[in-house]
Amino acid sequence: MGLSYEDLEVGKSYEVGSHTFGREEIVEFAQKYDPQPFHLSEAGGEASMFGALVASGWHTCSIMMGMLVRNFFKDSTSMGSPGLDGIRWIKPVRVGDTLSMTNIVVSKRVSQSKPDRGIVETRWEGRNQHGELVVTVSSKGMFGLRHPGAQTTGDTA
Repeated sequence: MGLSYEDLEVGKSYEVGSHTFGREEIVEFAQKYDPQPFHLSEAGGEASMFGALVASGWHTCSIMMGMLVRNFFKDSTSMGSPGLDGIRWIKPVRVGDTLSMTNIVVSKRVSQSKPDRGIVETRWEGRNQHGELVVTVSSKGMFGLRHPGAQTTGDTA
């Protein structure tokens, strides 16, 4: 068994991975899911407040989710999520930018109604190759306990 509820420490940051955004993938995602002009072409981007082609915020979040699943949740006791509490797109992601993701555990608690799992609140942070914060996501996830009913430490409400 991989990562479980007990392994996640409040206040700890976990490096999740990185991804470089290419022009073709930005345009392809936009064509399918977010066809705004500044995501579809250089001309559309140049005519916008961004001044260049930029990735959809939904694209950046999708990439971050993929990194979480492949590099953090793999072989874990993850049971999914009851939802996101907030997304902030702080800076645009441009062609050639490399987004590095960190997942920070904000709080955690064992579920009162289902004591075989815990709720873990995290903050995802995506930074570009210059170290600039470009996106944040506040989320809750459910993780199975390795030893349900055992005393857990480090929990916060």
